Amino acid sequence: MPDYAFSDYLQFVLSGLSTGSIYALVALGIVIIYSVTGIINLAQGEYTMLGAMFAVIFYGWGFPLLLAFVASILVVVFIGLVIERLTVNPVRTASPVTLIIITVGVSIIVRGVALLIWGATPYSLPEFTPGAPLNILDAVVSRQRLWIVAATVMVLGLLYYLLERTLLGKALRACSINQLAASFMGIGAGQMSLFAFGLSAGLGAVAGIVIAPLTLVSYNMGLMLGLKGFVAAVIGGLVSAPGAVIGGLLL
Repeated sequence: MPDYAFSDYLQFVLSGLSTGSIYALVALGIVIIYSVTGIINLAQGEYTMLGAMFAVIFYGWGFPLLLAFVASILVVVFIGLVIERLTVNPVRTASPVTLIIITVGVSIIVRGVALLIWGATPYSLPEFTPGAPLNILDAVVSRQRLWIVAATVMVLGLLYYLLERTLLGKALRACSINQLAASFMGIGAGQMSLFAFGLSAGLGAVAGIVIAPLTLVSYNMGLMLGLKGFVAAVIGGLVSAPGAVIGGLLL
């Protein structure tokens, strides 16, 4: 059995927290869509790819890193809204299996279009704060991993505020609990489905952007991230946002 020191275990924990934070963001997107629409969105990983890819493109055009971050999120949110209107909304009353297959088709199409546009050559994005890795109790951690954890904490705080403190967030929660009762209160299921897809796309984009400096950005990077995010969502119960976060960290 390997003889690990305390610093080795700390290294594993810190790396696991940052990687698990990415899985948690992807899982949150899956949970939000499933809670509101009953659809398991197997195309969620493609939003991470698009977020990272657009960030690389905008940064290459001379955008400051922060502006590239924001612009890519907005673009991916718009793409998520378009996907919902074109693929899910017209067949909203179809069987769950049909809707899942549609999301698989969307994933294949988005990945194929990305390959046609950007090719198979991987791209890179610089770290948000370049510099030597940090030494924490003899564990070496890159600065970008701290950005990943910080971004995840910030997103979770904003998401909590949205769902708990705003009227729109409460309408989304009501629709996730009981669509029929929510419709009697004037909450449109179609509008909440659109909002859920946009919010989910934004979460995926954030995950893709913050992990991009640690890995090469390519057209197929979302496939494995989406799969691991789905596993994390299932570990967390598939309908619980806190469970999705816990599932991502455990994974």
